[in-house]
Amino acid sequence: MDFDLSDDQRLLRDSVSRLIADRYGFEARRKHLAEPDGWSRAVWAQYAELGLLGVAFPEALGGYGGGAVETMIVMEAFGRGLILEPYLATVVLGGGLLRRLGSADQQAALLPRIADGSLLLAFAHLERQSRWNLADVAATARAVGGGWVISGTKSVVLHGDVAQHLLVSARVSGGRTDRDGVGLFLVDAAGSGVSRRGYPTQDGLRAAEILLDGAAGEPVGTPGAALAGMEAAVDAAIAALCAEAVGAMSALQELTLEYLKTRKQFGRPIGSFQALQHRAVDMLTAVEQARGMALYATMMAEEADPLERRRAITAAKAQIGRAARAVGQEAIQLHGGIGMTMEYAGGHYFKRLTMIDQMFGDADRHLSELAALGGVFGAAA
Repeated sequence: MDFDLSDDQRLLRDSVSRLIADRYGFEARRKHLAEPDGWSRAVWAQYAELGLLGVAFPEALGGYGGGAVETMIVMEAFGRGLILEPYLATVVLGGGLLRRLGSADQQAALLPRIADGSLLLAFAHLERQSRWNLADVAATARAVGGGWVISGTKSVVLHGDVAQHLLVSARVSGGRTDRDGVGLFLVDAAGSGVSRRGYPTQDGLRAAEILLDGAAGEPVGTPGAALAGMEAAVDAAIAALCAEAVGAMSALQELTLEYLKTRKQFGRPIGSFQALQHRAVDMLTAVEQARGMALYATMMAEEADPLERRRAITAAKAQIGRAARAVGQEAIQLHGGIGMTMEYAGGHYFKRLTMIDQMFGDADRHLSELAALGGVFGAAA
């Protein structure tokens, strides 16, 4: 199998890498973090100009016409830059849900607005009792007149404080954890019956608690039959997160290596000590193992067989979660006290890697799920 990038993909990689290098140095990131939204609207507009916001959308809908590989390229570069903008929430999750479940009219109305930067979305699925189970939905959707009304509470909604529309999972029928009966609804975040409280997360991004009390919702897909599409969109988002983690790990490993070359103790660079060289090699090995698994997840992100796709995604998330912890902890240890300060980039990379591990299930959760699925290739193999 040929894993080389095409000319267009290399051009995309070079373009986004230049943008991140120009606009997302560590000091520039601190300025973006201090903006009213906690991220830069000006940089978001530049993403739109480069076509990054529509990278996986059809050209007929204002997109780039790419797919999972193009998303991987963008997310790896974003991981290196520790970007703050709502790319995952709006483009990867929001756009991915609309592509899989939305009607032709919904896609035509919303995807071009995502691509041009004028629409922000957030996926409101997590509830206090649900942990990482997409089928555990207590929020309800009721048909009233000719429409639907949504009631319930959603927690840790990524960039839910700035989204213009929310994609809300709600139960149409069945018990709280039944796989059947889960619907997805488009809700106006500024509409009646919606209240939200935004706050910063540990890695510098933003999230919100959402209270829905009779809010009007527009079905996305068939009401009560949205779970399979939601799972496919989340699997693709996990593959994108794996690529982001590889970008962050790579940058952190390079930052640590440079520190070992320049920090002196006992009259010579600490990188000259063999024990520290071995630890630096362990970091590089973990990064390269994670890179291979991220590529595997990308190749399987659009797999039609949900079981085969899930095996690949859980294996990648488990491996990358453990690699991220190993790389982050070694980086902090090799840096010493400076690695934990807010004034140094190393600790910020470790925070983001830790949050990526927790999103949609940590390494232990995915390893347990993979074992229940019979391993990467199934129990029969």
